[in-house]
Amino acid sequence: MRRGGLHHVELRASDLAATGRAWAWLLGELGYEPFQQWDAGRSWRLGDLYVVLEGAPLGGTNDRRRPGLSHLAFHAGDAAAVEHLWTSAPDHGWSRLYEDRHPHAGGPDHHAAFLEDGERFKVELVAG
Repeated sequence: MRRGGLHHVELRASDLAATGRAWAWLLGELGYEPFQQWDAGRSWRLGDLYVVLEGAPLGGTNDRRRPGLSHLAFHAGDAAAVEHLWTSAPDHGWSRLYEDRHPHAGGPDHHAAFLEDGERFKVELVAG
């Protein structure tokens, strides 16, 4: 545990089943392990950090372009690992973003894949 490090991230989904499948695949690929599960949610853990996905108690939609959280960025391994995730993501509930600029949508010296799930949660998978 490091002071100032993230303890957990909690996301709310309108379709917990579909969103849960997408996140279970992605987090599993990144080395997270299932941590907790209950009727209205589940979580995955990697070291001291865990990611929670819960069903939203109120209606509405997420839009990363409005004020609020834009995206989560994960260290995803080397360039080959990022490409594997980019290639496999559509089969697991993720849409590719910025395909015309992939893998340098974050700039010429930044190798990453940008994805969005069905709830419009965006992730950036950074090659290290």
